[in-house]
Amino acid sequence: MTAQIPTADGRLEGHLSVPYPSISGAAPWPGVVVVHDAFGLNQDTKNITDRFASAGYLAIAPDLYSRGGFARCVRSVFGQLSKGSGRAFEDIEAARELLASRSDCTGAVGVAGFCMGGGFALLAAPRGFQAAAPYYGQVPSDAEVLAGSCPVVASFGGKDPTLRGAADKLDSQLTELGVPHDVKEYPEAGHSFANQLPVGPFGPLTRVLGFGYHHESSEDAWQRVRNFFAEHLS
Repeated sequence: MTAQIPTADGRLEGHLSVPYPSISGAAPWPGVVVVHDAFGLNQDTKNITDRFASAGYLAIAPDLYSRGGFARCVRSVFGQLSKGSGRAFEDIEAARELLASRSDCTGAVGVAGFCMGGGFALLAAPRGFQAAAPYYGQVPSDAEVLAGSCPVVASFGGKDPTLRGAADKLDSQLTELGVPHDVKEYPEAGHSFANQLPVGPFGPLTRVLGFGYHHESSEDAWQRVRNFFAEHLS
């Protein structure tokens, strides 16, 4: 369902998904903020948010582009990701606060993100969340920005040309910082392996370029995230 997220400078749109008590048990439930990729809050992100709800999480996906045109927002949000600060981080925090304040939430909230959203999820790990699940997100060059992070479960594709060596780099950083983590690289997967995007006839080309959905890797990553969140958000 469409949600309105209160922020310091107005309301932000988002997609909220609530668990079914008949499946997940009675409220309260832990929460998950889902951060979309560069394509915005599309149907794929909504489906992922709904899947978290089906697993027993009160889930919300804020639309980081809802305040302006697509091109302008993409540039702005990527710039904030590079700086590690800005309105997008405030919007993610507003989504976390909204979930944590609800009577049907336990107050424990995780964050999951994909591609661009994976970078945000990783940088948000030290900022009030109890668990983080970045999927193929950019790994910071300065490990100190991850100091004090909540537990992290991260997933990368071995055939991803944009993030070669990222899994090993993140694993080393989190080990150095003493952050509980589970980092895995899937050798047969590329970038966006957990996203089912409407690429149409360009599907074969995206796979050649190292992009695209890979079912086996996506399902394994999903089970790892579920197990990890069950441990750290319960």
